[in-house]
Amino acid sequence: MSLLVVGLSHRSAPVSVLDRASLSLDAQTKLLQDAVAAEPATEAAVLATCNRIELYADVDKFHAGVAELSTLLAQHSGVGLEELTPHLYVHYEDRAVHHMFSVACGLDSMVVGEGQILGQIKDSLARAQGLHTAGRLMNDLFQQSLRVGKRAHSETGIDRAGQSLVSFGLEQLALGTPVAAWARGKKALIIGAGSMSSLAAATLARAGVSEIVIANRTADRAERLVTLLTEQYGQRPAEGDGTEVLARAVPMGSVPSELTRADVVVSCTGATGLVLTAGAIAAGVEGRVGTQPETARGEVPDTVRGEVPEARTASLPPVGTGTDEDCPLDLTSVPPGFSVMGEAAVAGMDAATLEQHATWAAGSAVDRRRGGRRGADAEGTDPELIGALAATAASVGRIPERRRPEPVAEPPRPEPVLHLLDLAMPRDIDAAAHRLAGVRLVDIETLAEASADAPMAADVDQVRRIVSDEVAAFGAAQRAAHITPTVVALRTMAADVVAGEIARLEGRLPGLDDKHRAEITQTVRRVVDKLLHAPTVRVKQLAAEPGGAGYADALRTLFDLDPETVASVSRAEESNEKNAKNATIANIAENRGPA
Repeated sequence: MSLLVVGLSHRSAPVSVLDRASLSLDAQTKLLQDAVAAEPATEAAVLATCNRIELYADVDKFHAGVAELSTLLAQHSGVGLEELTPHLYVHYEDRAVHHMFSVACGLDSMVVGEGQILGQIKDSLARAQGLHTAGRLMNDLFQQSLRVGKRAHSETGIDRAGQSLVSFGLEQLALGTPVAAWARGKKALIIGAGSMSSLAAATLARAGVSEIVIANRTADRAERLVTLLTEQYGQRPAEGDGTEVLARAVPMGSVPSELTRADVVVSCTGATGLVLTAGAIAAGVEGRVGTQPETARGEVPDTVRGEVPEARTASLPPVGTGTDEDCPLDLTSVPPGFSVMGEAAVAGMDAATLEQHATWAAGSAVDRRRGGRRGADAEGTDPELIGALAATAASVGRIPERRRPEPVAEPPRPEPVLHLLDLAMPRDIDAAAHRLAGVRLVDIETLAEASADAPMAADVDQVRRIVSDEVAAFGAAQRAAHITPTVVALRTMAADVVAGEIARLEGRLPGLDDKHRAEITQTVRRVVDKLLHAPTVRVKQLAAEPGGAGYADALRTLFDLDPETVASVSRAEESNEKNAKNATIANIAENRGPA
């Protein structure tokens, strides 16, 4: 069996695809159940975050596994397979382990080095364990990923390479101002009470906001978060910094009214539809500032649409202010509708006359004598270009004048009065809010663009070395574990041979006393153990090396081991591990007592 991961993330897919492909908890449950029910996979786990959806599985066939997992992702995400396939990535065996460890260390995160992914990996493993879709490989992989991630954060400065998605989002809202200075005194509305929302509330509380309002569909969770905030940050005046956080919980129905009071809104819920529409946000801003928000970037100027109002047409300035006497053309012979500014008007002119015409069009007086002296080869002219222009005009006829559209002054965009941070996937806040005056929206797509050019810390290289070392160690351990049942089966077979030969000896020597029988038995066993020791130790070492998976097959072939015996050893080990785990859980529950 081999590890396979099929997924998509902010690195492989646009936010619009990730948005539609996001999986609810119910969808994740059904995906896991269908994955282990499929023929190629025996165990599976899903890692679904705001910027990635990955399905891990232990498969016995690579191509069949890729096809099956891709199809299942498409079915449960609601995005068609043809549309989803170009954005999927596939990692297999050691590459899959390398990818998982990189994710755990924050190297593959939107904000490099953020530590929230460790909690999400832990939750994913717990979900797979609860559904009984995680076997030995998934447990080993996810638990080792947590250890590798913790090692990276403790042994390096990867935390300095980036911060949590919440902190990064707040920095984008603050536009270069320190978050603590920007947030101090502001009123915050947090929609949702999950881990991301809780982190956002705590971050804003530390930054010194004056009020935090928690809106959540489940009132108990909102109240619990309010209690935590009050316990941790509500007594701050006693510490002498003069800041107090007033936290309170409200039902989701109160969000529209709270929008009129809030300066900062952070939303991260599991809703499948929009939590805040552009209309609700516009109404909130209107209720706050007393004016109807306008679509600052949404209005299309009339000139862009090709419609010029009469008032603007009447006020168009004249093309030039020179007198008719300055014009090199015979204006009396110009037919109606002919543009004296068009390219056809200058056909046949020499360089000096063309310069005179340009000066007249610009509204300046022309020195005819100076113009005459410059000639066709004067500085600043190109006779070949002028000739080409004249030839074009003569061949295609009169070329209409091409005027630049009248410049339209854009009204300055007002300073935002409402700052929105959308950390949900799919999005909670309508993307149309980007166009509302008085509103600044930062969402996953904005963060992806902002983080693309984020500098990488030097510690990232050290983390990459840790990942490489851990991948090699994990692969060696897995390969060694793969051959262990074969070695156990070999030793079991040897023990059976010894027992059989001792029984034959007793039949031939019925008068053998117990002391001599025990001595002979021990001697035979020592001989067998010494003969098997070096080969079994060496085969474990060889199997732990890359490409060593074939040594188990070679061992079974050389000693003619029954495959069913090897399989029964594996099942016995898994059963022992499961029993030990259940006993541990029972002991923990017993020590805790009744809930």
